[in-house]
Amino acid sequence: MSPRVHTFSLVARDPATGDLGIAVASKFLAVGYIVPWAKAGVGAVATQSYANPDFGSKGLALMEAGAGPEDILAVFARSDPNLAKRQFGYVLANGESLSYTGQECHAWAGGRWGANYAAQGNLLTGPEVVETLEQTFLGRSDLPFPERLLEALLSADRAGGDRRGRQSAALLVVGEGKGYGGMERWIDLRVDDHPDPVPELQRLLGIHRLLFGAGEPARPLSQDEIVWIQSILHEHGHYTGAISGVWDEATERAFSTLIGMENLEERYHGGAVLDETALRYLQEKFA
Repeated sequence: MSPRVHTFSLVARDPATGDLGIAVASKFLAVGYIVPWAKAGVGAVATQSYANPDFGSKGLALMEAGAGPEDILAVFARSDPNLAKRQFGYVLANGESLSYTGQECHAWAGGRWGANYAAQGNLLTGPEVVETLEQTFLGRSDLPFPERLLEALLSADRAGGDRRGRQSAALLVVGEGKGYGGMERWIDLRVDDHPDPVPELQRLLGIHRLLFGAGEPARPLSQDEIVWIQSILHEHGHYTGAISGVWDEATERAFSTLIGMENLEERYHGGAVLDETALRYLQEKFA
């Protein structure tokens, strides 16, 4: 028998960018290992409740071959004799979606879906969990897509969530060339065992934004800021030159070393320029 992954999840597509993502939480160890599956330009799948992991890879393959939501459901139904115990939701790259809850899933269980999203859960405190998941996602279009997914997940968790309690949560977002080194896997964060995993997942997303938030415009550093940077570099043994406020080759080499030690390489590309987020981080850390 497949593992019992009683949980709640949101599968969604960002219509502005085509990015695809899944946010999931559960009273289950390392829920991110089993539930979320996604491929950029193809679709995203969440498989749970006596989860059949084959539904992840098989669902994406069917989407890539041109199958629609009902076609995929029909294939799952033909190939899995335990479909009544399964729950899953998926969104295709064109925004079509479907959520399925088998009649033998443990109450409360159910799902809601529409253009660009599918929300589902089982062994929940009640229908308000999935309703809140849906309403928050639809109502927070002001947020960036990854933050919007987690805001919906947190709202559903605070509305009751998994009636057994809390343990793990995960966020998977894919987008063409958006990940490290050009990978399509843009954000892949997991909290495997924590008393309050969704806020912890939000904290990790904040760190991800800091370290991999390339694209924020940089600005020239002022002379005072260069003096401060040189002082910090000198204090930490990276720089032995004059504290002059002049950005020279020795300063840049030393600063590149510091940037590497802080894992900020995605934000710095040389010269006396830096974006505000990275500068503020350095100022707070080395104040």
